[in-house]
Parts: sequence; C-alpha cells; structure tokens
Amino acid sequence: MYYALIMAGGIGSRLWPLSRMMRPKQSLKLIGDSTMMEHSVDRIVALFGAEGIFVVTRSEHVPILAEQAPELPAANFIVEPEGRGTAPAIGLGAIHLHKQDPNAVMAVLTADHHITKTGYFRQVLAAAAKVAQEGHLVTLGITPSTPSTGYGYIQQGERIAKIDGFEVFRAARFTEKPDQQTATEMVGSGRYSWNSGMFIWRVDRILEEFQRQMPEFYEQLMTVEAAIGTPDYQAALDAIWPLVAKETIDYGIMERAKDVAVIPVDIGWSDVGSWGSLPPLLEADVQGNYVIGSHLGVDTSGSLIFEHGSNRLIATIGLQDMIIIDTDDAVLVCPLDREQDVKAIVNLLEAKSDGERL
Repeated sequence: MYYALIMAGGIGSRLWPLSRMMRPKQSLKLIGDSTMMEHSVDRIVALFGAEGIFVVTRSEHVPILAEQAPELPAANFIVEPEGRGTAPAIGLGAIHLHKQDPNAVMAVLTADHHITKTGYFRQVLAAAAKVAQEGHLVTLGITPSTPSTGYGYIQQGERIAKIDGFEVFRAARFTEKPDQQTATEMVGSGRYSWNSGMFIWRVDRILEEFQRQMPEFYEQLMTVEAAIGTPDYQAALDAIWPLVAKETIDYGIMERAKDVAVIPVDIGWSDVGSWGSLPPLLEADVQGNYVIGSHLGVDTSGSLIFEHGSNRLIATIGLQDMIIIDTDDAVLVCPLDREQDVKAIVNLLEAKSDGERL
C-alpha cells in the first residue's frame, strides 16, 4: 500500500514573531483561508485516503494539528520526543509503516510547502510510487525558475524511464546551496533541479540505506520498532531518542545512497520557510505592497505588512521593501533583504531565556 508521511515537527523560527513554539508555522494561515497543515492534507487525501496519511511531529503540536486534520486517525500521529533532524524523523516514520505493512511505499512530504498544481502533484506522486516499487529511492526535483542560491540542487544523470508521461533520471549528484555564479551555470545547463526535500521509496529500501550508512541509528530504530504496539514502546522511545545523532536526510542518506532517481517537475512549488517567501504567493495592492490586516501607507511600496492578533492599524510613511509583522505581543521590522536574519532574533531570545516570546 502507498502511504504519505508529513513531516510537521518544525517551529519555523524564520517566521517569528508569528510562528512560535506553541504556534508553529504549519498551524498558521499564511496563504488563503487554510493553514499550512490543512493545505498539506487536503492536496493528498484523494490519493492516499485519510487512513494512509501519517504525521510525524512533536508531542506539544499533536493537539493543534489533530484539530486541523480531524479526518486523520489519532494513531497516525507519530510523536518525536525531541527534534533530531529530518533523518531521524523519517526513520521513525518508516519503522511505524514497516511494522504495519512491510511492503509499504512511503511518500515523505512536509507541512511547509505551498503547491498550486495539486492535481498534477498527485499524478507525479502516483508515478513516483511505480518507480519506487522497482527499488529506486525517488526524489522530486523542482524545475528552477531562477538561479536561486537558497536551494540545494540535484544533477540529472542518465534517463531511466518515462512513467505516465514523467521523465525519470538517475540522480548523479546532490549539491548544497551554491554561490550565484555556480547556480547560474547549473540552471543554464538544463540538467539540474532544485532539491524539494520530497522523497518516495519502499520502506524496506530506506531502512536498508539506514543500515548501510547510519548503522548505529539503524540499530536504535530496530529496538524502537520491536517495541511498537507493546506497553514498552514509549519507555523504549524515550530512552533511545536523546541518544540519536542529529542528522539531515540529505547528508545522512541521500548524498551517498544507492540507486537514487529524480523526477523533474513544475508543480507550482514554494518552500514557505521565511517572510521573504510570502510576497510571490500573495496579491499586491495598488502600491505594490503585500498586506494582511489593516494598513494605511504613504509613499510605501514593495513591503510585506502582516497584522495578526493585534487589531491595530499599521501606518507607514516612506518605506520601501520592508517587512512589518505585528502580533499581539511582538513586532518585527526589517528590510526584505535581511529576512534570513530573523532567526538571529530568536537566538537572542533563547539566550535571554525569554520563553514567553519563543
């Protein structure tokens, strides 16, 4: 059977002050009238059914996300005692699916992506499952619209097949975020895709790769899997998880994995990871601003202005290309080209142990 695993454990520190420890970005309405979590479930439920969608997240986020996705069975929420990176999160999801269905194929998706071509997205996921059944580890590569330095890239190797109209290539190489010249050369070659962080594989194949490349973690996973469905499960997980090494799936597995395939697609994909990612997804007003809430501006243009929970009018004069985020207890003001530095504020709050605003 085909299952989806939605990774929803992040907090979204680059979307502070709206995204918080107890108000993570996947629970927020950033685009339209639905939350990121609601979007994530709605676009795939027709393919997987509610029973086939699993979510890996933190314990404190389960009530929030379960309320937003009431169609998902309570047992489909897989809880990490603490975040250890994408590799452990995926491994934990994989052993739960493996315990339930040793022949399972899983699609690893995330709750912070925005996808506009939802029907096409379901079609590529269905095609990718067929490729994965043959033993390939499949990743979806996003056809680049610009030579962005904010994404990792996947080089397309030899063509493997054409499945349901989708070209499938061997993944020749993964490249981390490049400099501008390298990114321009990559996009110009037509042989590179953005790394979307979405994967499709048989659970037995990904567990084989964990065993080969992360053997200590694999043994930890096997101990946890043996306890699934028993009264000892939570105790086993709580004892082992703090010992698990932090690792990403790209570094831990994909860069050295055997038999990786990439399917380049244009699914209207955006990674909603920071305030700067929102303007292209919102409609600008007559002054070229992207406004959610109440705003009155004089000589203000190209700015993102977001009011949430404060019920205040935001008035601006002479601003250009700025970010203003007004919440009930904090306000962020910064230039759009400094939006990646928002996490520095969160780091300062952590250093001050200002838990009320984290």
